[in-house]
Amino acid sequence: MNIREIRQLLEDTPAEGLAEVMKRFASDERSGVRREVERAGKRLAALETEMRRQEEMKTYERKYAGAGYLCGIDEAGRGPLAGPVVAGAVILPKDCNILYLNDSKQLSAKKREELYDVILREAVAVGVGYATPERIDEINILQATYEAMREAVGRLSVKPDMLLNDAVRIPDLDIPQEAIIKGDAKSVSIAAASIVAKVTRDRLMVRYDSVYPAYGFAAHKGYGAAAHIEALKKYGPTPIHRKSFIGHFVGEDT
Repeated sequence: MNIREIRQLLEDTPAEGLAEVMKRFASDERSGVRREVERAGKRLAALETEMRRQEEMKTYERKYAGAGYLCGIDEAGRGPLAGPVVAGAVILPKDCNILYLNDSKQLSAKKREELYDVILREAVAVGVGYATPERIDEINILQATYEAMREAVGRLSVKPDMLLNDAVRIPDLDIPQEAIIKGDAKSVSIAAASIVAKVTRDRLMVRYDSVYPAYGFAAHKGYGAAAHIEALKKYGPTPIHRKSFIGHFVGEDT
C-alpha cells in the first residue's frame, strides 16, 4: 500500500480497531508511514482520554441507575438583554456512549450542532420549554427559568423518575431531584440538556436577526455585546428585548 492509502485506512478505521491496524504498519520503515502511524496513535490516545472523561461524567447516572428514567435539565439564556430563556430536558439511554458531551459553553458552535443531532437521534426523550421576554419581565428571570424547565419536563414523551438539574431545584414538580453545581460538566444527561437548550435558543436568535437586522442577534444571540448595546441606544428596544434588563441603556419610557 502507498502512503496515501495507508493514511486513508487509518482515518477510516473506527477507534476500536485502530490499534490492530496500526500494528500492521509498525515495522514499516517509510518515514511517511511512520508519521501516519504516529498521527493515528495520537488520535487513539485522544479518543481514549475522551472515553475516560465521559465515564467520569456518568457518576450521577450510575448513582441513580436504579431510579428508572433519569432526566438532565439545563437552560440557556438567563443573562441576555433580549430573547427568551430556553430550557432543555433530556433522557438518555442507560447505555449511552455519545462522546464529547460537555457544558455547551465549552463546545464550538459546530460541535454543538453535531451533538444536537446525535442527541435527538439517540435520546429516549427530549423536551424543550420557553419563557418569553414579557414573562421574564413579569415574574423575573429565575421564576421564568423555572417555568421553562417545568414546560420542558412536561413536553417529554416519557415521564422521568429522577431529575438531574444544573445547580437549581425546580419548585412545583413532584419528581425527585438533585441539584448539581456545574452539573453540565459533571453529568452527561445535564450536558445533553445544555446542548439542546443552547442550540435551540441560538437558532431562534438567528431567526430574530432576520426580523431585526440592525441589532446583530445572529452574532451575539442577545447578550450585552458592545455592538448590541450601541444598536440598542441608537434604535431603541425591539419587542424581544427584556425591559427589566435594559434600564441602564435606554430610558424607562422607551
